[in-house]
Amino acid sequence: MRGFKAVLVVGALLWAPATAAAAEKPVVATGAAGSVTPSTAVLNGTVNPKGAATTYFFQIGTTSLYGTNTTATAAGAGTKRLRVSVPWTGFAPDTTYHYRLVAQNGKGITRGAHKTFKTKRQPLGVSLLATPNPVRIGGLTTLSGVLSGTDNGGRQISLKGNPWPYTQGFLPVGNTIVTNADGSFSFTVPSISVNTQYVVQMPAKPAIISPIVVVGTSAKVTRDLNVNRGSRSGTIRFTGRVTPAVDGRQVIVQKLRRDNGVWMNIGKTFTRFSGGDSSRYRKTVRQKRGGRYRVLVVMDDKYSSSASRSVKVKRVRD
Repeated sequence: MRGFKAVLVVGALLWAPATAAAAEKPVVATGAAGSVTPSTAVLNGTVNPKGAATTYFFQIGTTSLYGTNTTATAAGAGTKRLRVSVPWTGFAPDTTYHYRLVAQNGKGITRGAHKTFKTKRQPLGVSLLATPNPVRIGGLTTLSGVLSGTDNGGRQISLKGNPWPYTQGFLPVGNTIVTNADGSFSFTVPSISVNTQYVVQMPAKPAIISPIVVVGTSAKVTRDLNVNRGSRSGTIRFTGRVTPAVDGRQVIVQKLRRDNGVWMNIGKTFTRFSGGDSSRYRKTVRQKRGGRYRVLVVMDDKYSSSASRSVKVKRVRD
């Protein structure tokens, strides 16, 4: 008969309900790591609680001493084998990790077999940034960045430039250099005459190339003004020069809005040739109140748009 056991009582055979099997310490098996990337993996295994409330966790580290435990998780108090998985992040690329599954309940602790896996290599990639940008025509800038990925230190990289009108194609600028131990690098370009596109590339692996960074060049814009005050409103006459000479470029007189800090256009004109290496402009605007002003020269693709220094006018009415 199911669920009963026989009991002999002085000349008689009686049937009594069977008692449940005694709880034991858990049984575990460390499984293979899955979904391995340069920085993540899923740790797998099985746990049998053996009839007592059980928790499990993985031990993991770069040696068999481990050093890190995942969060303890309940596995219940059943008597069947359960599949368990723990996603983990923060691994270093191209590195061997040691791990095992551990479970414990009121009857004891069981440690699974020691296993290892190796994270994947991090593909190489390169970033690039120019500081300052834009620069005054003929000025200096530094192009710096980081070659990221596995084995990124001590790698040869070269800087290439393509000046406006961007039809020359990218040609080497200066000498090839070697990245620092952390993959960082920097190039100094002593003089930039026009807007120029730059990229960084690995000669040994030409497919590894940075995004294009355009370094803008700004002209020198001078600004003089003369305030003619009136009883109801006044006028401000702006004059100045743009170097180098850029004739026919739009000149915009702007006023800074105090409520939102945005430059508002209040007058427009064009540059005109004045002889030598500069162009000139002149524009008069009518104003009821003073404020902060500047002059912006809108360039074509050869140069970046350039602004004069701003100036504050306290009042334009008597």
